[in-house]
Parts: sequence; C-alpha cells; structure tokens
Amino acid sequence: MKEIRKLDMQFRATEDNDKMEIKGYAVVFNSPETYSYTEVIDEHALDDADMSDVVLRYNHNDSFMVLARTRNKSLNLSVDEKGLMIDAKLQDDISDHKNIYNAIKSGLIDKQSFAFSVDEDEYDYDTDTRTIKKIGKLYDVSVVDQPFYNSTDVSVARSENDEFLTKRKELREEHEKQLEEEKRQEELKKAKEELLKKLG
Repeated sequence: MKEIRKLDMQFRATEDNDKMEIKGYAVVFNSPETYSYTEVIDEHALDDADMSDVVLRYNHNDSFMVLARTRNKSLNLSVDEKGLMIDAKLQDDISDHKNIYNAIKSGLIDKQSFAFSVDEDEYDYDTDTRTIKKIGKLYDVSVVDQPFYNSTDVSVARSENDEFLTKRKELREEHEKQLEEEKRQEELKKAKEELLKKLG
C-alpha cells in the first residue's frame, strides 16, 4: 500500500559552481504530526527501507519531468538522527528544472513530500497515535505546493490514507468493545462477590 506524506519543511536552494542544488529534510523522526489522528515516524523506520531508486518530482506528478534520481546520483539521500535529508542537483540546461529551482529560491515553493509503503506500524488507542515502525519502500520525494507536516525542513503537505483511516476506525471499535467486555466482566465479578457475602 502506497502512502503519501506532505511535510512542512524549509527547503534550501543554493548555487554552487553553476549547479542548481536543493537540500532539506523529507522525513523527520519522532516528531508527532496531527491531523485527524497523530502520527510519528520511528527513528528506525528507514533502517531496512528500499531506497534504491528514488526520484525527486514536483507534486508527485508522474507526467512532470523527473527533477533528480538516486540511480544517476543526481539525488542523494542520507539518514541521520534527525531524519532523511535530501540533496538534489538539478540541471541548469532544462527549463522545467530552472523554473522549479527559481520558485524554491524565491520561496514560492518551500514544501516537500514523500511517497512510501509501510511494512510495520503500531496504533495507540488511548492517544489516537499511529507510529510508523518500518517503511518498506520509498518511492519518491517531491517538492509540493501545500504543507502538512510542520516539523520538516522543507515544507510538505500530506494526504490522509483512506485504508489506514478505515483500519483505525475498526481497531478503535474493537478496542471499545474489549473495554466494554472487561467492564461487564468486572461488574459480574463484583455482583458475584456481593452475593456470596450475603449468602455467607
């Protein structure tokens, strides 16, 4: 299942020896982000993730020209204690690259997003928090127009995943039923104890 997260980050555009370069955090670990529920990405979520062929896009748009790619080393990904840092070198002889770079440099685009699959997650009913423990594959990182996560270093917006929200609702209902059953069992136990006291 592919999910997309858009984060509110600060993207940095720098010119180095006529190279158009952009840097920023696409993922920030242990930083709770809240929309209809809270989500946290564990610091070990990327430990075994497949990041062998990740592309940098604009708004996750498959029809828009790829801006950079790990396969040809124009996109470098590095994981540190804070999260996943991207370092992309755009080509100054491609007009779309120049336009995106200039929009980032001027502050018109300052958001980033990532598309990924989840191999393992946990859900805490009491705090309504989902913790992503293992990311299976990172498909792309994108510069985007709208933010969602506030903690990242290049602004990124994120879309809720309908499948997870359905699962979350089912888990919550199951948890509430379990709590009701435990309460009922406790009440039965108390009633039985009181009855035994009266009979004794």
